[in-house]
Amino acid sequence: MLDFSGLELNTSEPVYLQIVGYVKRQIFTGAAEQGNPLPSRRELAAMLKINPNTVQKAVRLMEEEGFVTTPKNSVSILQWSSSVFSEIQKEMTAGFAADFVKHAKENGLTLEEVIHLLRQEWEKGEY
Repeated sequence: MLDFSGLELNTSEPVYLQIVGYVKRQIFTGAAEQGNPLPSRRELAAMLKINPNTVQKAVRLMEEEGFVTTPKNSVSILQWSSSVFSEIQKEMTAGFAADFVKHAKENGLTLEEVIHLLRQEWEKGEY
Protein backbone atom coordinates (compact mmCIF):
# COMPACT_ATOMS: atom_id res chain seq x y z
CA MET A 1 0.00 0.00 0.00
CA LEU A 2 1.25 3.46 -0.86
CA ASP A 3 2.59 5.21 2.24
CA PHE A 4 1.26 8.73 2.84
CA SER A 5 3.14 9.34 6.10
CA GLY A 6 5.55 11.70 4.30
CA LEU A 7 2.80 13.99 3.03
CA GLU A 8 2.79 17.28 4.92
CA LEU A 9 -0.17 19.40 3.92
CA ASN A 10 0.11 23.16 3.61
CA THR A 11 -2.30 26.01 3.11
CA SER A 12 -0.69 27.39 -0.05
CA GLU A 13 -2.45 25.07 -2.52
CA PRO A 14 -5.62 22.96 -2.58
CA VAL A 15 -5.28 19.75 -0.56
CA TYR A 16 -6.47 17.50 -3.38
CA LEU A 17 -3.67 18.85 -5.61
CA GLN A 18 -1.15 18.22 -2.84
CA ILE A 19 -2.29 14.58 -2.68
CA VAL A 20 -1.98 14.22 -6.47
CA GLY A 21 1.45 15.86 -6.43
CA TYR A 22 2.62 13.60 -3.62
CA VAL A 23 1.58 10.47 -5.50
CA LYS A 24 3.29 11.74 -8.65
CA ARG A 25 6.52 12.31 -6.69
CA GLN A 26 6.29 8.78 -5.30
CA ILE A 27 5.93 7.42 -8.82
CA PHE A 28 8.73 9.64 -10.18
CA THR A 29 11.21 8.69 -7.44
CA GLY A 30 10.38 4.98 -7.61
CA ALA A 31 8.91 4.88 -4.10
CA ALA A 32 5.62 3.75 -5.66
CA GLU A 33 5.33 0.79 -7.97
CA GLN A 34 2.83 -0.43 -10.51
CA GLY A 35 -0.01 -2.20 -8.74
CA ASN A 36 0.49 -0.53 -5.35
CA PRO A 37 -2.93 -0.02 -3.78
CA LEU A 38 -4.00 3.30 -2.33
CA PRO A 39 -5.61 3.44 1.10
CA SER A 40 -9.39 3.62 0.91
CA ARG A 41 -10.78 7.11 0.62
CA ARG A 42 -12.02 7.00 4.21
CA GLU A 43 -8.71 5.67 5.53
CA LEU A 44 -6.73 8.34 3.74
CA ALA A 45 -9.13 11.08 4.86
CA ALA A 46 -8.79 9.92 8.47
CA MET A 47 -5.01 9.63 8.17
CA LEU A 48 -4.67 13.16 6.76
CA LYS A 49 -7.52 14.57 8.88
CA ILE A 50 -9.37 15.89 5.84
CA ASN A 51 -12.80 15.52 4.29
CA PRO A 52 -13.33 12.24 2.34
CA ASN A 53 -14.73 14.32 -0.55
CA THR A 54 -11.30 15.94 -0.90
CA VAL A 55 -9.69 12.51 -1.23
CA GLN A 56 -12.37 11.53 -3.75
CA LYS A 57 -11.56 14.63 -5.80
CA ALA A 58 -7.84 13.72 -5.76
CA VAL A 59 -8.51 10.10 -6.80
CA ARG A 60 -10.80 11.23 -9.60
CA LEU A 61 -8.08 13.57 -10.93
CA MET A 62 -5.44 10.81 -10.72
CA GLU A 63 -7.78 8.51 -12.67
CA GLU A 64 -8.31 11.22 -15.30
CA GLU A 65 -4.54 11.74 -15.59
CA GLY A 66 -4.09 8.00 -16.10
CA PHE A 67 -2.02 6.76 -13.17
CA VAL A 68 -4.73 5.38 -10.89
CA THR A 69 -7.37 2.82 -11.75
CA THR A 70 -10.30 1.76 -9.63
CA PRO A 71 -11.90 -1.51 -10.70
CA LYS A 72 -15.58 -1.76 -9.83
CA ASN A 73 -16.13 -2.31 -6.07
CA SER A 74 -12.40 -2.54 -5.45
CA VAL A 75 -9.50 -0.59 -4.04
CA SER A 76 -7.77 2.03 -6.22
CA ILE A 77 -4.38 0.96 -7.54
CA LEU A 78 -1.46 2.70 -9.19
CA GLN A 79 -1.23 1.82 -12.86
CA TRP A 80 0.40 3.91 -15.56
CA SER A 81 1.75 3.66 -19.07
CA SER A 82 5.20 4.75 -20.18
CA SER A 83 3.70 7.88 -21.76
CA VAL A 84 1.99 8.82 -18.48
CA PHE A 85 5.27 8.26 -16.64
CA SER A 86 7.01 10.53 -19.16
CA GLU A 87 4.45 13.24 -18.49
CA ILE A 88 4.96 12.90 -14.72
CA GLN A 89 8.71 12.99 -15.22
CA LYS A 90 8.44 16.18 -17.31
CA GLU A 91 6.16 17.80 -14.76
CA MET A 92 8.43 16.95 -11.82
CA THR A 93 11.64 18.11 -13.49
CA ALA A 94 10.23 21.15 -15.29
CA GLY A 95 8.87 22.59 -12.05
CA PHE A 96 12.17 22.00 -10.31
CA ALA A 97 14.17 23.58 -13.10
CA ALA A 98 11.77 26.55 -13.40
CA ASP A 99 11.97 27.24 -9.65
CA PHE A 100 15.75 26.96 -9.70
CA VAL A 101 16.12 29.34 -12.67
CA LYS A 102 13.69 31.80 -11.10
CA HIS A 103 15.71 31.91 -7.86
CA ALA A 104 19.01 32.16 -9.72
CA LYS A 105 17.73 35.11 -11.76
CA GLU A 106 16.28 36.78 -8.65
CA ASN A 107 19.75 36.56 -7.14
CA GLY A 108 21.30 38.17 -10.22
CA LEU A 109 23.27 35.12 -11.33
CA THR A 110 24.30 34.67 -14.94
CA LEU A 111 23.98 31.36 -16.76
CA GLU A 112 27.75 30.93 -16.60
CA GLU A 113 27.75 31.50 -12.82
CA VAL A 114 24.92 29.00 -12.36
CA ILE A 115 26.74 26.38 -14.44
CA HIS A 116 29.92 26.95 -12.43
CA LEU A 117 28.05 26.65 -9.11
CA LEU A 118 26.24 23.52 -10.25
CA ARG A 119 29.48 21.93 -11.40
CA GLN A 120 31.12 22.68 -8.01
CA GLU A 121 28.15 21.28 -6.11
CA TRP A 122 27.91 18.23 -8.38
CA GLU A 123 31.57 17.40 -7.92
CA LYS A 124 31.32 17.51 -4.12
CA GLY A 125 29.43 14.22 -4.37
CA GLU A 126 28.02 14.56 -0.84
CA TYR A 127 24.47 13.64 -1.79
